[in-house]
Amino acid sequence: MKRRTLDIVFSIGGLLLAILLLILGLVLQSQANFAHNYVRDQLAQQKITFTPDAGLSDEEKKADCLVKNEGKPLTTGKQAECYANKYIGLHVTEINGGKTYSQTSTDARALQAQANAAKQSGAANAADLQAQYQATQGKATSLFQGETLRGLLLTSYGFSIFGDRAQQAAWVCFAVALVLFLASIAGFVHAFTSAGEAQVLVTSKS
Repeated sequence: MKRRTLDIVFSIGGLLLAILLLILGLVLQSQANFAHNYVRDQLAQQKITFTPDAGLSDEEKKADCLVKNEGKPLTTGKQAECYANKYIGLHVTEINGGKTYSQTSTDARALQAQANAAKQSGAANAADLQAQYQATQGKATSLFQGETLRGLLLTSYGFSIFGDRAQQAAWVCFAVALVLFLASIAGFVHAFTSAGEAQVLVTSKS
């Protein structure tokens, strides 16, 4: 086979592969842009702003991301992770001694049953049990709201990670496509500047 023919074949193959990778990169870039824009728009609608430094407690100041973002609007997945874990996560543990919504709700139902039984029997502590139930139920409501918002923010963060991975993959596709494109151009140049009759992959005849 002539060297020129081989150069042209490889160059065309490399050029086609470069085009395919470019198309794949554009698709991945589109998905990355969608993920980033969607996360930004959804978080912006929540109108969450990080607490200014002056309003942060000593415990909150231990979280570098809360200090770094102090006073800023929450619009990115990374900010959502910080706010969910370092701010909301801290405060929900303070509501009922570290108990979760599920645990606190269970305690509230138990207190409600005790309060109802005490009321029906005319027990002296009926009012006290009712007050304990209402206080525990209030904590359960606060925990439910906090844990729900935290979960939504972490979901946004997870979605943003998919966008980041798509962006990285797009960059790889673009880089490889560029290398293949340049290699193909070099192959075409070599094919038409080298000796046209040069042979490669020649098999000797016995």
